[in-house]
Amino acid sequence: MTAEEFCQLLTPESMALVERHCGDDPAAFALSFHGRRDLPVRAIAEQIACRRKAARKLPSLSQHPLIYTTLSLEQASGEKAARYKAGLMGGDRVIDLSGGLGIDAIFLASRFREVMYCERDAMLAAIAETNFRTLGITNISVVTGDSLSLLQSVADDGFDWIYVDPARREHSGRSAGLRSASPDVTQLHDLLLRKARKFCVKASPAIEISALGRELRSLVSVTVLSVDRECKEVLLFCDREGSGVRLPSVRSVCLGLSGEFVLNETGEDSSVRPVAVDPGRYLFEPDPAIIKARQSHLLALHYDLQFLNSSVDYLTGSVPVEGFPGRVFSIIGSFAYKPAALKALLNKRGITAASIQRRDFPLSPDVIRKKFRLKESDHTFLFFTRDRSGNLFCLCCERYA
Repeated sequence: MTAEEFCQLLTPESMALVERHCGDDPAAFALSFHGRRDLPVRAIAEQIACRRKAARKLPSLSQHPLIYTTLSLEQASGEKAARYKAGLMGGDRVIDLSGGLGIDAIFLASRFREVMYCERDAMLAAIAETNFRTLGITNISVVTGDSLSLLQSVADDGFDWIYVDPARREHSGRSAGLRSASPDVTQLHDLLLRKARKFCVKASPAIEISALGRELRSLVSVTVLSVDRECKEVLLFCDREGSGVRLPSVRSVCLGLSGEFVLNETGEDSSVRPVAVDPGRYLFEPDPAIIKARQSHLLALHYDLQFLNSSVDYLTGSVPVEGFPGRVFSIIGSFAYKPAALKALLNKRGITAASIQRRDFPLSPDVIRKKFRLKESDHTFLFFTRDRSGNLFCLCCERYA
C-alpha cells in the first residue's frame, strides 16, 4: 500500500466501500471497480481480504474498522496470544521495539501507563497510529525510525519493560535462532538491561529451548504458548536480577475455546518416561506447547498415563481424561506395522480415508497415503510410530475429544 493509497483509503467513501463489500471476493471486487482512478481499488480489495483473516485472528479487535496490510496481519500476534502475553508484564513504561501492526502494543496499553511503539516502516507506523485512534487508545506514542538508535538515546532505566519481536527472515529463508534474527538480542543483551530491568523476547516456535540460558545470561523463565492446539510463540523473560547460574523455569500455556491450561515445571526428571507394555484403550497426544516444553512426562504423572515408547510423545491409558490438554483418541486396533496386516484391517473395517499421523517412523504421510490409497478424513486416524522395543508400530483410532 502506498502513502497515496492509504490517504485515499481513509476517506468516508472508501471505508464505506470496504464495509459494503467485506463479504465479497476481493478479486471480483477489484475486477468490478477496475479503472476507477478516483478510488484506491487495490487497497480496498486488500482490506476486504484482510478483514476475513482478522475476524479469525483478532475476533474482538476486528469488530472495529481497522486498517491492515496482508504481510503485517500475517506477522502480527493473534489476539489470544497478545492478551495473555501482556498479562505477564506490567508497570509504568514499556517500549515495543518491533511495533508492526501494533497488536501487542494495543494489549500492553492496558497494562502500562505509557507504551512507546517503535517501527522502522513509516507506512506501517501510520497504519498502527490510525488504528490506535480508532480504538480510542491514548497512551501509546508512535516513533518512526530505527529502534536501536532510539533505545541508545534514552536514559538508563527509562523503561520498566522492553518487548521485542525479532524478525526471523533471512535471505528469503527462515531461521529460528536468536543470533540470526534482527535485532540480535544476544548482542543487545546488556544494552536492554541498562534501559529496563526486564525484557521479553517473542521467539520462534521452532527455537531450541535447551541452549537459551547460555545465550541470554539473565533469562529467568520461558513460556511456550499455544492457541487452539497450535504452538504460536516461545516467550523469553529476562531480568536484571537473573543470575544466569540456574536453569530458567519453563512452563507451557495452552489457550483454547475452553479456557487456558498451564503446566509449570515441577522439578520432575523428564527422562523418566513410564512405557506401557501394551497400548490401553485410549491414545493421548499432548498439546504442541507441552511437547515443545518437554513436559509430556508431567501429564503422564498427573493423569496416570504411560508412553507408547521412550522417544515419542504419544501417551496411552485405559480410561478417557476429561479436559486433557491435547487430543484424545479411542484405539480400535494396534499391531506391529506390516503392510499386509494394515491392508487387512482397512479392508475389514471398510476404511478408505484416514488422517495420517507419524512420529519416529521412516515413511512420510504422503508415501503412506499413496501406498494404501487413502483419502483424507477427520474421523479415522492412523498413527505410525514404534513400540516399546523400537519396532515399527501402527494404531488405528477414532477421535474421542
